[in-house]
Amino acid sequence: MTEEPVHENPAAVDDPVERLLATARDDTTETPFRVTGVMMQYYHACERELWFVSRHLEIDRENAAVVRGTRVDDTAYGGRESKHLGMIALDLLEDGRVVEVKPSSKLVEPARMQLAYYLWYLDRVADIQREGVLAHPRERKRESVVLTDDLAERVEESIRGIHAVVTSDTPPSAKEKPFCPSCAYHDFCWC
Repeated sequence: MTEEPVHENPAAVDDPVERLLATARDDTTETPFRVTGVMMQYYHACERELWFVSRHLEIDRENAAVVRGTRVDDTAYGGRESKHLGMIALDLLEDGRVVEVKPSSKLVEPARMQLAYYLWYLDRVADIQREGVLAHPRERKRESVVLTDDLAERVEESIRGIHAVVTSDTPPSAKEKPFCPSCAYHDFCWC
């Protein structure tokens, strides 16, 4: 018995969003493309960091920011384990809302886009509509996030941008940002 060849829509092969959706829905695409929430966060914080992650370059696990983030993940909300669904790992489900827990609000836009990606993924892949909450327990801050049409469009533009970064042969150039000294990839960029 021979397997039927996979026939893809040529337009879907060209569009990273359609490739991601095809990969998430059935895993039979000839050109799979995956995006995790961390990739979305890195894309909005530092495209160079995203490129390193896409090449499986190991970060400095002893970096203070990495340790602090891990500790918040392990201790916030009773240390619950993430809920995995396909490409995404949800920190917490609380009263039907998706909660993304972060140690600090310093990089709020990358965290907001990570949460928006989770909401988009749930909507587009699993046909589940949820609201989100971005939580910073150490600061006692919470922000509601709703997947609007504009935010969904930003997520899709970001997916296309992520694809461009991770398929590039070379990393984006280093750009000095206020958080560079505390980044786990600092030595890759500046030393």
